[in-house]
Amino acid sequence: MACLLANGRAEVCKDVVGGLKNIYFVNYGIDAADITYDATDTDMIDAITGITSLYKFELKGTNSFEQTITSSRENGTTFVEQTLAIQLKKQDAATTKNVKLLAYGRPHIVVENNAGQYFLAGLERGMDVTTGTVSNGTALGDFNGYSLTFVGQEKIPANFLDCTSEATLATLFATAAVDATIVTS
Repeated sequence: MACLLANGRAEVCKDVVGGLKNIYFVNYGIDAADITYDATDTDMIDAITGITSLYKFELKGTNSFEQTITSSRENGTTFVEQTLAIQLKKQDAATTKNVKLLAYGRPHIVVENNAGQYFLAGLERGMDVTTGTVSNGTALGDFNGYSLTFVGQEKIPANFLDCTSEATLATLFATAAVDATIVTS
């Protein structure tokens, strides 16, 4: 395998913002044969078939998605640890059930950032809840809700998804000419 660079990178404009806007959970089970990559860029996914539903969780506040690359010359290995930390405000029975199911499973997670970019975390191995807290706080103004951390280990960083909106995300996950359903509640 050639490990040679193919291009450089100029200093970019200061026209982006940080933070996360939404995440979409996809039940584990994306098969490699169901993925279509961009013809010129294998880090960009054009289509994923076989998925009928994505479960949308809106985010606001303290949420982050970090990817840490670990490479070992001695072992000849490289992997990426993907970490998603979210806070879901206000407790309710339906969310408690979903949190339980997320902890039991290992979903794929589409991450939408505030710059309008979409990434697919946990593509091959899924994302595991490694830590979670259900908080009631102490004082009236304290956090009430769920704090969850998902971790996944993959061969490469999270792939970009070739979409620019929730509608094009549903189309990217289309099955037999029927767009995937985005479930919001």
